[in-house]
Amino acid sequence: MKTLYTLLICIVLSSFTCIAQTDRTTDISNVVVHDPTMALCQGSYYLFATGNGISVMSSKDLKNWKMERPVFEKAPAWATRLIPEYKGHTWAPDIIFHNGLYHLFYSCSSFGKNTSAIGHATNITLDPTAPNFKWTDHGMILQSIQGRDNWNAIDPNIVIGNDGSPWMAFGSFWDGIKLVKLTNDLMALSQPEEWYSLSRRTTIPGSQKKGNGAVEAPFIMRHNGFYYLFVSFDYCCKGTQSNYKVAVGRSKEVTGPYLDKNGIDMAEGGGTILIQGDSVWAGIGHNAAYHFNGTDYFVAHAYSIAENGTPKLLLKPITWTDDGWPEIKD
Repeated sequence: MKTLYTLLICIVLSSFTCIAQTDRTTDISNVVVHDPTMALCQGSYYLFATGNGISVMSSKDLKNWKMERPVFEKAPAWATRLIPEYKGHTWAPDIIFHNGLYHLFYSCSSFGKNTSAIGHATNITLDPTAPNFKWTDHGMILQSIQGRDNWNAIDPNIVIGNDGSPWMAFGSFWDGIKLVKLTNDLMALSQPEEWYSLSRRTTIPGSQKKGNGAVEAPFIMRHNGFYYLFVSFDYCCKGTQSNYKVAVGRSKEVTGPYLDKNGIDMAEGGGTILIQGDSVWAGIGHNAAYHFNGTDYFVAHAYSIAENGTPKLLLKPITWTDDGWPEIKD
């Protein structure tokens, strides 16, 4: 699995390099990406994704994308000290504008291990041509240690609760998705610490069988009085053998419980499948969800069957059923 993942990342990086060296702008059908997240700044959309130093692209119309410089020129020194196998290839960022700053959270890890940490950087703008454009790294927010913790400190997502309190959802495999409260400036965990479990796949609902534990990449979106928790089930990073899919549940409270359409708690193995692979895509996952200019969008990567499992950017509108559940349609 690690070999396949390494090969896949090489494909991603090679594609980004090709764009940068030839025509720096490409249409969405050619965007090779893993773990995308987005923000809108002064009329431009900025996409952040897994890559060396964190990959960045920009767009005026969500259709044509321009390669930008990565966030970090060098691997953060604090992360290389904590995680010897981490060399700067940085996973699964999340971006949010809060209290006048763009906050970027990112994952440093060893594949297949929970020797991991989540870092935090800020910028006053996302426009690289602005005179005040500068990323400031604030170091580690949270760390998981193999043999000590039964959770994995990767795949962060920040959500602001109805009362203005910031929370960070995160997690991959092990004991699933966790939620922890942050300080108002997003610089640290709030004290005393406040933790919740949001989603697990260690059991199969209605069965005595154990689950495969394959849940990761949380993203929480607020819509019409509910918090919607999106997670990715099953396996990424296997090319055309990937079976990634996105599941969802909702809650009136940011801390849960998040129930699926059948009323099953996601912390007990529940989750309604929202989108999955088909004849075009082997697997779809690690999504984000946003409200931009009057439209709700689903953002994810999907493994193209026609292109031997290359991970491509998937951007689709979200519609809502009469009873308040999201749907993804072409």
